[in-house]
Amino acid sequence: MAEQFLTLMADLDEHSQQRISSWYAALRGAGFTGTQTAGLPYHISLATFPLEREQEAAELTRRVAAETAPFPVHFSHIGLFAGGKVLFCAPERNPRLDALHGACDIMPRPGVPWTPHTTLLIDEPDAVCAALPVLVASFTPFVGQITRLHLCAFWPAREIVSAALSGRA
Repeated sequence: MAEQFLTLMADLDEHSQQRISSWYAALRGAGFTGTQTAGLPYHISLATFPLEREQEAAELTRRVAAETAPFPVHFSHIGLFAGGKVLFCAPERNPRLDALHGACDIMPRPGVPWTPHTTLLIDEPDAVCAALPVLVASFTPFVGQITRLHLCAFWPAREIVSAALSGRA
């Protein structure tokens, strides 16, 4: 399949990666695998762009990363998106997370609200609903850090830019 769009993502620190990986391991151990993109670090998607805006999106990624310091996010809940095909964990919204999203989302889509989340499982609704008790049993809230931004093209996934957050708090 040819690339279709670009996504700008906020990556989580190593402790968060390990914590969320343990939840996915519990899901896998119970037989759930899903169809989500393998090989990407756990992240919060911030914005999407058409392919023809790759250079602009790459420059934006580098600039925002240079202007933004790493900051904490409190993963406090889990959820399902309408239709029941996506199971996720989610952070509480806070002013720094909203500011990062605002700086990155230069092409907002009216009528499509942003829900900060980290996808754990994409599958058919029956499978996602069956996986929910497994996640509930292993989920405990924690505070992680957003530490870098990365821009990828999709499908298949192609990394374009990865930039550590390096601004001052």
